[in-house]
Amino acid sequence: MARPPAGPTGARPEPFTITFDGRPVPALPGQTLAAALWAAGILAWRTTRVGGRPRGAFCGIGQCHDCLATVNGVPNRRACLVPARPGDALTTQEGHGHDRSGS
Repeated sequence: MARPPAGPTGARPEPFTITFDGRPVPALPGQTLAAALWAAGILAWRTTRVGGRPRGAFCGIGQCHDCLATVNGVPNRRACLVPARPGDALTTQEGHGHDRSGS
């Protein structure tokens, strides 16, 4: 991950870790979950109900719902709107509201 630019005080934000399907993903303060996933090269984190087609961020403003993910065990969270927090755990959501663990 590229080092973030210094802020107005010259301090650089410290990266932290979230997980996606059990894999560590670096994130920065102020990033959404979708932005952190994209920065890590992860472009899809949901499959459609019919056909199982991959989906990720599309509109980036919470209108299309393509970016739904299961976040900390809660399904149907719009990853493009949820700020990343240290320790967040995302899992691929299948269709509407189920992660791959079957919950």
